[in-house]
Amino acid sequence: MFTSIKEYQQQLLLGNTTCVATVTHYLEKINSKKHLNAFTEVFSKEALEKAAMLDKERINSKKTGRLHGVVVAIKDVICYKDHSVTAASKILEGFVSIYNSTAVQRLLDEEAIIIGCCNCDEFAMGSTNENSAYGNVLNGLDETKVPGGSSGGSAVAVQAGMCMLSLGSDTGGSVRQPADFCGIVGLKPTYGRISRYGLIAYASSFDQIGIFGNTVEDIAKVLEVIAGPDDYDSTAIEQPLSVSENFVEQVIIPKTDKKYRIAYFEEALRHPSLDKEINISIFSTIEILKKEGHVVESVDFNLLDYVVPAYYVLTTAEASSNLNRFDGVRFGHRTKEPVTDLTEFYKRSRSEGFGKEVQRRILLGTFVLSAGYFDAYFTKAQQVRRMLVDKTSQIFNDFDAIILPTSPTTAFNIGEKNDDPIAMYLADIYTVFANLTGLPAISIPLYKHSNGMPFSLQVITNKMDEVTLLQLSSLLMQQCKAD
Repeated sequence: MFTSIKEYQQQLLLGNTTCVATVTHYLEKINSKKHLNAFTEVFSKEALEKAAMLDKERINSKKTGRLHGVVVAIKDVICYKDHSVTAASKILEGFVSIYNSTAVQRLLDEEAIIIGCCNCDEFAMGSTNENSAYGNVLNGLDETKVPGGSSGGSAVAVQAGMCMLSLGSDTGGSVRQPADFCGIVGLKPTYGRISRYGLIAYASSFDQIGIFGNTVEDIAKVLEVIAGPDDYDSTAIEQPLSVSENFVEQVIIPKTDKKYRIAYFEEALRHPSLDKEINISIFSTIEILKKEGHVVESVDFNLLDYVVPAYYVLTTAEASSNLNRFDGVRFGHRTKEPVTDLTEFYKRSRSEGFGKEVQRRILLGTFVLSAGYFDAYFTKAQQVRRMLVDKTSQIFNDFDAIILPTSPTTAFNIGEKNDDPIAMYLADIYTVFANLTGLPAISIPLYKHSNGMPFSLQVITNKMDEVTLLQLSSLLMQQCKAD
């Protein structure tokens, strides 16, 4: 349809297309790709009405919003006033949001069009989008493969051309890993860069709204709009994205004379779980960067095997607390079985409403927080998290960025890892690091495997340095992307 937001908006101003025609195109695409199961709800009538209103306003006014007419989809964990938000769970079936999340409100304020709500793993818990009350999402490149998770529907919506961009959430890689499996760009900003107000919580000290798109430029445009401080979220970062007013231009026009200092972890690239072709491709990129005059060096990182256990101890602990509010009393699913005991009522409502993976993580989290195990697990995991933060602070004293694989493999077959949750969790080995440390990270689609599936390079920079992250990503997309 269009290669970028910039091109699309230019065509709107020239009168070569309209918002109505664009929304109609995407609705037709959603209908033709319905079997991919990317959407839980499509706002067809509402999106067309908004498009018609924007077309009329554009004719009568020269001033338009920064995202005027841009068609966006949102993950089903992000609140949109007067629309259902279920976290892909039976426990919230039929629940309607009474307010807009800050991210959604900022999209609307800049005249974006929200076309629908995307499928995901239940309560954002999963790496395959197989843990949804709405059923699996299929990868549009190969329908026998998973799209990644938990934001699989948001990734496929962009991948299959059903919207221009989409929002997801990233607690341990839930934007970057599906972006990797689907061959698109996926950004997780610094923790707190985008307000979490209106995002259904999984693990509050990890969760961050992220962005899917086809280009770094489009990602930067949306980030510029939805980032920023928020009175409704005390963890939102006060500092601006950039000291420059021209944030987007700053990050998409790489300074060709700038030479970066880039680190990689030998332990990560030599890890036995990493696919050999992914290993070879990333080392090839390292050589290209060196030839271009950048410094790329290995740094010692002996904590790699601790990141997944620490992540799952801490996130499940937070999840067991956060999901305590879903009890069938105030809203959501309520058991219809006759019960006279309140505890039994809670048990039945939650057992019926929560899926197996969510139940597993709640139980694990309750266990690690229990008396006798708190110090052995939760306290130790917090110590690992502190060590990771200290280690990365030292690295960024000498380097501008860290590069890693996004995932140890390309997209795997549907159902392949369902019988082995430990293998599923270990697949997050390269992504959870950025969430444990709160660092900004991006997955950029540079490669294609011999099996026909795409895979990506993950780039990580220091806290609040999205400028360097996007500048380097833009440079890599131009210089290192394979045909």
